[in-house]
Amino acid sequence: MPWSVRWVGGCGAQSQKQCKKSSFAFYQAVRDLLPVWFLEDMRTMEVFHWEDGGKVSVYSPSEALLYALVHDHQPYARHLLTKFPQSALAVPSQSFSCCQSAPHLAMAVRYNRVRVLYRILKAIQALPPSDRAAHLDRQGCSRVEGGKTALHMACELVRPECLLLLLGHGAAPCLQDSAGNTPLDTLLQQISHMPAANMRAKLLCLDCLFFFVPQDLKFAMKQQLLDSRRQWQDLLGESRFQCLVGLAPPSLFVGAMRVLIRTISPEHFPEALDNLPLPHFLKPLDLKLES
Repeated sequence: MPWSVRWVGGCGAQSQKQCKKSSFAFYQAVRDLLPVWFLEDMRTMEVFHWEDGGKVSVYSPSEALLYALVHDHQPYARHLLTKFPQSALAVPSQSFSCCQSAPHLAMAVRYNRVRVLYRILKAIQALPPSDRAAHLDRQGCSRVEGGKTALHMACELVRPECLLLLLGHGAAPCLQDSAGNTPLDTLLQQISHMPAANMRAKLLCLDCLFFFVPQDLKFAMKQQLLDSRRQWQDLLGESRFQCLVGLAPPSLFVGAMRVLIRTISPEHFPEALDNLPLPHFLKPLDLKLES
């Protein structure tokens, strides 16, 4: 079987070869969605990965969670986040990640792992308050995500469920990335791409942002909207356009949703959306997540 690897001690080429073999076996086991108990036995007793300087290291809960994210192994992700709530979200080792950042949120958005993202956000809520923002608003890998936050990634990749989960759990909607763009700027850039593919999901993301951003938000693309007024009116619709550029107040629905959503604490999001006094078809999203 591919995971039947016998470790050879020492620091020579044979040891490095065996290390890579055991490492790939663990990757395969997570990919094949093997049982949690088996994966944890492998991770803690049999599997090593090679580090710079000829060292070997067992996989940390953080590194195992990244594999679970890539392969959507939801039971394993749930186990790691329940048993190791802090170390599962820690920065991976230097040999495992190309930059010293914890990429779990950004990776969950990139692969659209909505249920695992939900679990990660719940684990973050259990951390001390001083640590929550550091996780929620951390910039991703400079090479892979270009220094964007998970919220920027949700806008760039047009992931409405990920976007709403992040916002509802306290991700800051006004932060700028390394290029000076807010999540709203990132989303507007996607909306402007022609042909206008996936426009329904893009406008749904925009409506979700409306519920959380302040009315006087300053964003880089505002002048572009004003300079190309007709184009943006056609893309967004008159009411969204007027609200974005500050020519009209938000609609009564948006204003009401802003008030109602602020009454929901992150600990009860998104479950408490079901209790909002609105008919089902006016709810922003139907997040069918397990409790």
